[in-house]
Amino acid sequence: MINIALPKGRLGNKVYNLFEKIGYESAEMKEDNRKLIFENEEKNIRFLLVKPSDVGVYVEKGSADIGVVGRDILLEENPDVYELMDLGFGKCKFSIAGPVDFKENFDRPLVVATKYLNVAKNYFDSINRDVELIKLNGSIEIAPILGLSDVIMDIVETGTTLKENNLKVLTNIEDISARFVANKSSYRFKNKKIEEIVNKIKEIL
Repeated sequence: MINIALPKGRLGNKVYNLFEKIGYESAEMKEDNRKLIFENEEKNIRFLLVKPSDVGVYVEKGSADIGVVGRDILLEENPDVYELMDLGFGKCKFSIAGPVDFKENFDRPLVVATKYLNVAKNYFDSINRDVELIKLNGSIEIAPILGLSDVIMDIVETGTTLKENNLKVLTNIEDISARFVANKSSYRFKNKKIEEIVNKIKEIL
């Protein structure tokens, strides 16, 4: 049995449609239910619906053999997994954003609000910029407006939310998209099956 961790939500639905197209489907996935595990015994696969930020953990620990996770989560959590391919969707960017009239003061640490503390630390270390990081889990756009931070670091898709809150992108750091990952042990012992799935997905992409 191949266990496949899918992120709940829009990205997970898109990925499941890919699996459906290559002949790996589970009829129950389309039903209105609250189940989190779906099987196709004939194809010997099992889908696990998990929180997007947890996909890497399930794959690293071996509860899932393969999974699909955003590059942002891979960079932040750094799970010990193989990154097999870029699926090319769920595209956005890691960006630093601030007020439209923002002027940086280099005489003091830059105050940055973000959900991605590790990514932020690594980036600002790489450019030798002193920062004070503030961890927020959502609605971080209001942090600079209320004076909680100078800027924010977040993933930006269209930039609409930034514009509506009088913010703009100051620096784009890295491109983000959905990645296909595998448990290292599973990739060794179930290599034939995993490679078959990867190759079939590559064909339709």
